[in-house]
Amino acid sequence: MKTIFNASDYAGIEERINRLTPSSPALWGKMNVAQMLAHCSATVEMALGDVVLKRLFIGRIIGPLVKKKFLGEEPFKQGNPTAREFTITDPRDFEKEKQRLLGLMKRLHEGGEAGATKHPHGFFGPLTPAQWGQTQWKHFDHHLRQFGV
Repeated sequence: MKTIFNASDYAGIEERINRLTPSSPALWGKMNVAQMLAHCSATVEMALGDVVLKRLFIGRIIGPLVKKKFLGEEPFKQGNPTAREFTITDPRDFEKEKQRLLGLMKRLHEGGEAGATKHPHGFFGPLTPAQWGQTQWKHFDHHLRQFGV
């Protein structure tokens, strides 16, 4: 499975981000490209442990039931729910958000599995460092497909 901790997987995501432009259209969803970049940065901050979300009650109940599918090979589907903390609706500057995301991604990649948070995911609960790397790659892939790259 691909992971942000693997050099070639990381380079592929970085290359796709660099193909985005301020006018890249969304193929689905409500966010524009700059908002999507900000959204992805917020999730990297969670993977790094810079942001810690409280466990959601509903996540404690159904999170373990859907965690296996979340961690599987299948790409994320369109329309999956997003944590309120990661919903970006305000205007954002494309270049600023792009550089912020690339910096956070580099920090996560270079820190390797040892740099992944020990805090549980807000919905799915505990993840191993390897699982954090895999879910970050899948999340980037999902949103880059959303913008056609």
